[in-house]
Amino acid sequence: MPRLTLYTTLGCHLCEQLEALLAALHRGDHDLARIEISEDEALVERYGVRIPVLVDETGDELDRGFEAPRLAAWLAARDRLDEAAWARLQGGDEAAQGRTPGAVVRHGRRYLG
Repeated sequence: MPRLTLYTTLGCHLCEQLEALLAALHRGDHDLARIEISEDEALVERYGVRIPVLVDETGDELDRGFEAPRLAAWLAARDRLDEAAWARLQGGDEAAQGRTPGAVVRHGRRYLG
């Protein structure tokens, strides 16, 4: 089973978004270890402005994995992407993409239906 590590901190909504995408897009089972960076000064220095950071068992890191295309490409490069789930996510399901259904974007601001 693939082992992944997530460098995170308490209350990180982007980390939660990454975990949700990972659960949806990772093909098969995986083991996810969560590392709290706030308890270690070296980890804060290394990851403080980059979290969430996802790391595979070889040490390859993914910044901004909460962006679905970046996570999908990273998983595909490791032959772990659930292609059907990725196709569904790209198919316009707003809720699956982390968007509020019915929301409209005007001039860079999002307004609810």
